[in-house]
Amino acid sequence: MIPKVILITGASSGIGYDAAQALSRQGHKVYAAARRVELMEPLKGLGVVPLRMDVTDEASMQEGVHTILEAEGRIDVLINNAGYGYFGAIETTPMEDARRQLEVNIFGLARLCQLVLPAMRAQGGGRIVNTSSIAGKMVLLFGGWYNISKYSVEAFSDALRMEVKPFGIDVCMIEPGGIRTDWGFIAARHLRENALGSAYEEAALREASLMEFTYSGRWLLSSPAVVTRAILRAVNRRHPRTRYLIGMGAHMIPLLHAILPARWWDALIRRVLQIKIS
Repeated sequence: MIPKVILITGASSGIGYDAAQALSRQGHKVYAAARRVELMEPLKGLGVVPLRMDVTDEASMQEGVHTILEAEGRIDVLINNAGYGYFGAIETTPMEDARRQLEVNIFGLARLCQLVLPAMRAQGGGRIVNTSSIAGKMVLLFGGWYNISKYSVEAFSDALRMEVKPFGIDVCMIEPGGIRTDWGFIAARHLRENALGSAYEEAALREASLMEFTYSGRWLLSSPAVVTRAILRAVNRRHPRTRYLIGMGAHMIPLLHAILPARWWDALIRRVLQIKIS
């Protein structure tokens, strides 16, 4: 394995933090980026370099990429891991929140790709690993804006892969299913706030309770380590796969979405929401 210079975003917690640790232990030079740089201080002991970066802020992204290129002269791998899930009815979601969901999950990701590609092209190769989701393959009730952002990551990554392959640059996607992180609690909180007093309140609150129950009973979900292992394979393999579907439900749920008639899928999702949580 040849040590690589790696930039990973969303590294202050969860999957990003775990992956930064694992990559550094393998001997890679890891630059870990997030808004809350103080949460990444423990990573310094492993040789990880924390970077303050907000993927919705152009100046901070430019500065972060410039810092790495000044210090290392190259960027071998970009791992776009920053993201979050906003759940809420499309009618009641403020456009400001919808735009922020897209700014973080797709436009920030796209801009970082633009910033690193000239260096990768000049050095004769590189690799971009984009964190997508099974939410980029199927739609959940009240997940509209989140699903839109992840469907966009899928299309963006497919288009970029074809464009940059002639320059020796690989593009692949990590597509997790249900993973034991705080993602579900954050999405459920947004859903509750969005639904209160609206025509969608009853169904939305049931879904928020189901999400909280699922993410509290963490035995129902896969460990973040399965995502880290997929990231390691995407970074280290000479010929990485274009997609890494991993974690609870990552294969079965998109398959059901693909083969069921749309009305059957809609009915199934609404039926699941009738389950009483005790």
